[in-house]
Amino acid sequence: MCEEATGGILDFCTVYRFLDVFPGWLESIVVLDGLASWLAYALAGVFLAFLVINTVVMATALNTWFERRMLARFQARLGPNRWGPYGLLQPLADVAKLITKEDTVPDTADRPVFNIAPIAFLAPTLLVVAVIPFGENSFLGKLNVGILFIVGVTSLNTLAIFMGGWASRNKYAMLGAMRGVAMLISYEVPMALAITGVLLLGGSLALSSIVEAQQVPFLLVQPLGFLVFLAAASAEMSRTPFDQIEAESELGAGYHTEYSGMKFAIFQLAEFMAPIITALILVTLYLSGAKAVGPIPGQLMFVGKVVIVVFGMLWVRATWPRLRVDQIMGLAWKGLFGLALVNLFVVAIEVEVFRDLNGAVSTQELWVMAGINWMVTAGALVLFANILGQRKLRRPEPVSSPLANMGAEAD
Repeated sequence: MCEEATGGILDFCTVYRFLDVFPGWLESIVVLDGLASWLAYALAGVFLAFLVINTVVMATALNTWFERRMLARFQARLGPNRWGPYGLLQPLADVAKLITKEDTVPDTADRPVFNIAPIAFLAPTLLVVAVIPFGENSFLGKLNVGILFIVGVTSLNTLAIFMGGWASRNKYAMLGAMRGVAMLISYEVPMALAITGVLLLGGSLALSSIVEAQQVPFLLVQPLGFLVFLAAASAEMSRTPFDQIEAESELGAGYHTEYSGMKFAIFQLAEFMAPIITALILVTLYLSGAKAVGPIPGQLMFVGKVVIVVFGMLWVRATWPRLRVDQIMGLAWKGLFGLALVNLFVVAIEVEVFRDLNGAVSTQELWVMAGINWMVTAGALVLFANILGQRKLRRPEPVSSPLANMGAEAD
């Protein structure tokens, strides 16, 4: 059955082979070979899904502790340090607190939509993990359109945010949801254009093929696309400096103002999980994924790269101030959109010039492209900074007031 399954666009051989070590046990339970095979598939799928979901959730809990400790260090504080050694049990204390909090629902709320919104916000984040290649043959499903799957699934977060705000029947939640939807849709455009540059170099929509094509990490080949993707992904995650969706000083808590208890916890789980999922995608597209280096296993290299990317995004969160909503929208359409187009056209021209008869680009030519694109990146950033820079906010030269010496002249 595994051989038959590989004929389609979805390769579940890893799942099918998972319980091959128990063929006798399965045959003793189910007589028919076909039913036994499907039972093996179902059991393997449920077990692997349970394993992956719990691994991601535990990694998210650890990341919340890591972020709070590191943000405290950036701000000359201690951070969590009461529950467990170095505060390691603080995530468990937070979960216990949220579980015991009262689950309140507004009387005028649309209850079905109100209850579904947190699940609709979390589910796409978990679905992305299914197609991430953590190593050779280390994935739940091998899609030959994996990148389209990720773009399509992550877009559902926009709908979940609007559902949460609209179903609350709260004007502040609705305003936060509308602001969030506008921002997310705006930043999906430059993100998609940045990903298109990766597809041109990789020559495939399959994530595993993109990893194999990175003889030189695409971060070095197209740094401008990497910067655009990172900025757009930060906005999609509502991370500083793009966290206007939950600007407490303006709109309460934003789209989830009326949520409490475990519903609120699910929203927060998805938000804290987003940096990890974004790091997984970014490492796959731009940092050679799980390619091994010397004796270091590919899976270990993958985890190390993810940790570095997560720390980099945390560093940005700790140092950059929050932007105004007009600045956020202006950056999307006036800045990142233009930079993404520049990156796309430059990469398309280079691929057309350097590719061979088979449509591939050699490693040497990738290094040539890297040198060209770094110069293009520097020039594009300087040009756009001067075009979009707000000269009216620059400090004017100080001029002495004519009233400053009135007393001296009177004397």
